[in-house]
Amino acid sequence: MDFADSAVADSTAPSPTLLALKQFRSAGRGYWARVSEADWNDWRWQLKHRITTVEQLEKFLPTLTPEERAGAILAGQSKLAMAITPYFFNLIDLGDEQCPIRRQVIPRLEETQTAPWELSDPCGEDSHSPVPGLVHRYPDRVLFLVTDRCAAYCRYCTRSRLVSNASGYDFHPDYERQVAYIEAHPEIRDVLLSGGDPLLLSDDKLESLLGRLRAIPHVEFLRIGTRIPIFLPQRITTELTNRLRKFHPLFVSVHTNHPRELTTEVRDALGRLADAGIPLGNQSVLLKGVNEEVEVMKALIQKLLMCRVRPYYLYQCDLIQGSAHLRTSVRQGVELMEQLRGHTTGYAIPQYVIDAPGGGGKVPISPEYLLSRNRDRVVIRNYEGKVFEYPEAADGSPLVFGDPRHQPNLGFVDPNRASEASVQSRYFPKFA
Repeated sequence: MDFADSAVADSTAPSPTLLALKQFRSAGRGYWARVSEADWNDWRWQLKHRITTVEQLEKFLPTLTPEERAGAILAGQSKLAMAITPYFFNLIDLGDEQCPIRRQVIPRLEETQTAPWELSDPCGEDSHSPVPGLVHRYPDRVLFLVTDRCAAYCRYCTRSRLVSNASGYDFHPDYERQVAYIEAHPEIRDVLLSGGDPLLLSDDKLESLLGRLRAIPHVEFLRIGTRIPIFLPQRITTELTNRLRKFHPLFVSVHTNHPRELTTEVRDALGRLADAGIPLGNQSVLLKGVNEEVEVMKALIQKLLMCRVRPYYLYQCDLIQGSAHLRTSVRQGVELMEQLRGHTTGYAIPQYVIDAPGGGGKVPISPEYLLSRNRDRVVIRNYEGKVFEYPEAADGSPLVFGDPRHQPNLGFVDPNRASEASVQSRYFPKFA
């Protein structure tokens, strides 16, 4: 493809599918049309009326499959409980067994099948837990587990062992010991509240905990990891945001996987957090049948920016027990990133990572843009596949004019206009 063809390709209008996915729509009321406005917008009412049993699921979802029914009974009682807020349930396409929202929150029989390489604690959090409810894996930051409860339960949850207590883990955070540990370790400058979901705490309890952490001199900033704005946007009240704004610098990371999750209600809830001066980032998990297609992911990340949320991480699905039916390959993940880079604004591109099994931490995974390093240059390619040379000595020092190490003709090299043999010999000599 020459430059003219490339220009034509880049100017192609967005597809109708992409445009449709980026539309903001209300979740609506569905089966709860007769519920009063006050009740529907009360987050406590939403929690009280969650779908948690097979009987409720069959009532609201007549197309429930045998695999889903078995999963709700078996996995929901022994692995990870089922809970879906009425609000979020309305996003499910009742006529589509492969609905991306449905796949995330309705259990399946496959969850009871465990491969030898799958783990109950795939990120090795328990081995890095000096006190109950605190994970200190990285040098200057800790994960503070606040609760084992969520508004709804993601079927691929990396903390299935403790969240909802269906597996009998019997998790009990100990705030006193958790805070005392942070106070005793001056290297800790960053505290991430997670769980379960911290925003399920009452306003008073959350404010009290944030206040105690903010009072520690060496804690520079606080973070909250939450799916509440997505599962339960009614929780993001003006009162809550007014309390959160007291603890700046405070960051909030939300978790969204599919553009359909970004409704008008979610957009408004995220707007209230942003208006309170809280920087927002998003963490997605790459999931089969949910977001592995480029148009779906592109719609999600572009829509997030319209909600004033910066796409932050795209996780390869952890090796949690019973998650094989939701995992894609790493190759798919790399190919997806390659189709995003250069094809949408850089602010929208998340970092694709694998949380190394057993506790190795997040490892960035990227397409190969650095082709080779020679004695006087590095050779790189861009998103179009075009090859460029950047002058640099082998020891990493910059080259200056007149440097004997400098070789001429650096810059753009069009591999499409050179023979395959010459490109191989020049940039990949060991393979030529």
